Amino acid sequence: MHLSMNLRLLLFISLLNLFYTHSHAQQKASVKYDYLLYLPKDYGATLKKYPLVIYLHGGSHKGKDLEKLKGYGLPQLVDQGEDFNFIIASPQCPDDKYWSTENWFDSLHMDLTENYRIDTNRLYVTGISMGGYGAYTVAMDFPGKFAAILALCGGVNDSDTSRICSLKNIPIWTFHGTADDKIPIRETERIADQLKSCNGNMKFTRLKNAGHGIEYLYDEKRKIYRWMLKQRK
Repeated sequence: MHLSMNLRLLLFISLLNLFYTHSHAQQKASVKYDYLLYLPKDYGATLKKYPLVIYLHGGSHKGKDLEKLKGYGLPQLVDQGEDFNFIIASPQCPDDKYWSTENWFDSLHMDLTENYRIDTNRLYVTGISMGGYGAYTVAMDFPGKFAAILALCGGVNDSDTSRICSLKNIPIWTFHGTADDKIPIRETERIADQLKSCNGNMKFTRLKNAGHGIEYLYDEKRKIYRWMLKQRK
């Protein structure tokens, strides 16, 4: 009897999954900020909960065209057919906003947790350039939500400097090129210095002679994603 009920439940979930998405597809979903959504290829065949990665793009991808997000980073890798064992939500920041200008996270988080099987102990945020700033900012706004931060060539706004130590209990791995002429490496160095003063948990990788274009790091998934997925709240 129990086996039969479980089989029927699995079939029902699989049919729902087929209705909402193809397992390899990124879809448009409407909340406060539109976003691309990726579900692992086995999402419809299991009842388990999945880690969630929120990916924040850089300034050149702002706007109202979600296709722009596929120019680099996680959305590009998904578009090229890469498979991941976690859910990816990639919101798009409007042209007249920055990730830090308003609370976009609440509506996104609610939409995802109400409609998808999310392991809330394995919620991660990653971003590059402007998205790197956004990753730190949203984690400072909601420090109890995130299991880890993966930030590439980002920083913290001057107005948020006093809040950096609110991140001290969140594992962080950050990358920055020593030759970055758009966001100088000192922006990450001051975060590292502040976190060191309050016994924070930051791993800081300085990329010697690298400039601002370090989006290739997202393609090295065996290294950075393995680290990320080990982190739990």
